Parts: sequence; C-alpha cells; structure tokens
Amino acid sequence: MNRALALAVFLAACTPENDPESEVILAVKDVVATDLAELATASHALHDAAPVPDADGWQGGAELDASKAAWKDARNAYERIEGAIAVLFPDLDASTDERYDGFIAEAPDTYLFDDEGVTGVHAIERILWSDVQPAYVVEFESGLSGYVPAAFPANEQEATDYRELLVGRLETDIATMEADFEPLALDAAAAYEGVVGSMAEQVEKVGLAATGEAESRYAQHTLADMRANLDGGLAIYAAFSPWVASMDGGETIDGEVRDGFARVAAAYDALPGDALPAVPATWNPDAPSAADLATPYGELWSLLASETDPDAQGSLVERMVQAAKTVGIEIVP
Repeated sequence: MNRALALAVFLAACTPENDPESEVILAVKDVVATDLAELATASHALHDAAPVPDADGWQGGAELDASKAAWKDARNAYERIEGAIAVLFPDLDASTDERYDGFIAEAPDTYLFDDEGVTGVHAIERILWSDVQPAYVVEFESGLSGYVPAAFPANEQEATDYRELLVGRLETDIATMEADFEPLALDAAAAYEGVVGSMAEQVEKVGLAATGEAESRYAQHTLADMRANLDGGLAIYAAFSPWVASMDGGETIDGEVRDGFARVAAAYDALPGDALPAVPATWNPDAPSAADLATPYGELWSLLASETDPDAQGSLVERMVQAAKTVGIEIVP
C-alpha cells in the first residue's frame, strides 16, 4: 500500500468533522515520523557500508557500491520530508542538505572527511562519486573560491574519519531530528506551507542543472530527488485532503490539486533513470528557443515553470494555495 493510500485509510477511521485540524496534525506527524525512521535506518546502513579503512584508503569495489546504494536510500527518505524539515529544523536542514557551494561560500573547508564545515548528504555524495563526476560539475566547482577537489579517502585516517566523523555527523543530525520531532507540537499552516514551498522549488532544481549547480549533481540523482519530493508532498497533502474536501467547493479543489500532482508525476515517470535530461548547449532560461523547449529538458522545465507558478490559474501550486484558503490557511508561495 502506498503512503497516500495508507493515509486515506487512516483518515477514513477518524472524524475530521469533529476536529479536522487535530486529525491533520496527527496524520502529518505519522508521515514525517515514518520517513525520519527510514532516514535514520539508511544513515546507519551508510555507516555500516563504508569501505573498511586500510593504508591505501579506498579502492572501490563492492563496499563502495553498497555505500552508494545506502546513500540513495537516505537521499530519497530525506527528500520526501524536505519541506517539513526545512521549516521545522532549518539549522539541521542546512547541515544535512546544503550544497557544497553553499557551504564554502560561508567558510573554506580543506579537509573533506570530518564533521565540520562541509557536511551532510552532499558532502558524502561528493566523496562517493568523486571518480565519476561530470566534467561540467568540476568546471563549475573549480571556479569557486575555496574549492578543494573531491577525492576518495587516500589513507586509513581519512577513511576512518569519513565513516566515524562525516557519516557519523549525518547519523547524529538525523537522530536529533527524530528526538526533537517526537514531542513537537506541529502547526498545520506551517506544515502545509512547507509542502507548497517544496513543490514550488521543483523548477528551481531543474534550472540549477544549466549551471552545474544541480542538487545531487555528483550521483546524477536530481530527478530521483524530485520524484521523492513529489511523493512526499502528495503524502502530506493527503493528510489535508479530507479537510479540504469537506469544505464548500472543496471537493472540486481537492480533485484539481490531485490532478496537478498527477500531471507532474506523469512527466517525471516519462523520463528514464535518476538524472535530469541533458541541458541543451544553447539553453537560455530567460529566452529559451523553441528548439530547446522541444527537448526533454526544455519540456520538463516548461511544465514545471507552469505548474509551480502561483499566478497561473489551475497550476498545481495555485490550486494548493486555493485549497489552503478553503480551510482558513493563508499561504504566500
């Protein structure tokens, strides 16, 4: 049973007409707690899968493959709840999910493997895929002030620090999220706003690919990130759906929101693999040509530019904002 359907079953047993906001909060907490538990499990697997430190550092092989698989599990779990975490725990969101360029804009970091400076899922990703980074990513990053080339651990100390310090920091941050989330009194408006924000950022994630700044750029996993974002957004929205549908005109708006999610999901599903489509060499986001818009990248960018526009009548984000209004939540996307 998928998570949206599970939520529908859970909510069907509730009585939202008595206290709909409380039921929403319970359902949202259930979704986020489940994904946090999956994220914690994946972070431990990432630690356990780390290649055994030796005098030569890492040499690749099955252990590296296992680490990459565990990283993808952690990444997908985090992206499903990114909207909630960014609102609830902004500092932990930054230490867990900030991109390399964001970190070194604040302060340089010359040692890749410890728990200070550049940390989180992208710091780990940058190491795991350091031998297969796309040339355009290296070109972008090498122009940054404070740039240090990505690399595997080269000796036993670096390999140990990667596992115990860098991955250990991720485990600690996620454990803190879990512990702090459990007693947290959620605000329905903040939870909904986080989901709308996450959906509105979808076109930004695509746009960053044009400059080498795509989020999961080393693993070529950004499209998979976006699928997880969408899945998580729909699961959170499913908690609000009965409340929205119970209001005057709400059934129609609720259906339109779900239609919007379905349109974006269909576009993602039509693309193969985990990576975004290749960016056309002549791409100009300010005035894309008809030829470039006809490419897979251009079609995806165009769809998301429309669906995330809060002023475009019938777009996913515009309908989500209207759905919020039906239950008395004001959203400024």
